[in-house]
Amino acid sequence: MFAAVVAAVVALATGAQAAGSCGKNSAGFEAWKQDFAAQAQAEGVGARGLSALAGATYATRTISADRAIHKAFSGSVEDFMKRRGGAAIISKGRSLKKSNAALFDRIEATYGVPPGVLLAIWGMETGFGASMGNQNTVSAILTLTYDCRRPDYFYPHAIAALKLVDRGTLTSASVGAMHGEIGHTQFLPGNVLKYGVGNGNLRDRNTALASTANYLKGHGWRAGAGYQANMGAIAGWNSASVYQQAIARIAEAIDGN
Repeated sequence: MFAAVVAAVVALATGAQAAGSCGKNSAGFEAWKQDFAAQAQAEGVGARGLSALAGATYATRTISADRAIHKAFSGSVEDFMKRRGGAAIISKGRSLKKSNAALFDRIEATYGVPPGVLLAIWGMETGFGASMGNQNTVSAILTLTYDCRRPDYFYPHAIAALKLVDRGTLTSASVGAMHGEIGHTQFLPGNVLKYGVGNGNLRDRNTALASTANYLKGHGWRAGAGYQANMGAIAGWNSASVYQQAIARIAEAIDGN
């Protein structure tokens, strides 16, 4: 109990430290990186991670995307699904389920997660791997950790990204989505460390799908319970209600065929 309290206090202090030196533009980013390097080293980041940190640049495109993020999840579920190509995801998802039946059977046997939800997430996130992003991952995560809007949220993902560079899973040149998400199903770096299976290379399709199933299982997925009963696990993937409902509807449609 005491250890847990101490850990919580340390975490809060670390987050406050990160937030206390935040910025709203690029002006203080280089100075902040120097302070962050000391924190990263104290948390076990090694030479390669620290080198990637030193070479990171302020990601202006990431900040622009972050400021517009609420618009992406606005409107009704129907409108959201139209914008994100729900019908096309269902159609291609059904085809991929059939052509990769052995893969999805193995994943479901291991994690208890059916193919529909994995295909729905994969299609929604990257169009089944067609668009995994071109924003530098380390720069994106560090910029969001420096930015004053949500530094505490992104702090552990920044540390994780640098540790993934140490491991060789990422490099200083790795690219992904605007908020630093990685691979076919768009994991944030902290989730790669916690739920990534195998070598954690989420640019490999099979690794990404198995890791996504592991993530959902880790968030309470109950095998055989159906999608409505597993909305809590889906909510763990994305906090936006329209996204959650769209994933459940698309998944049901894929698995119902």
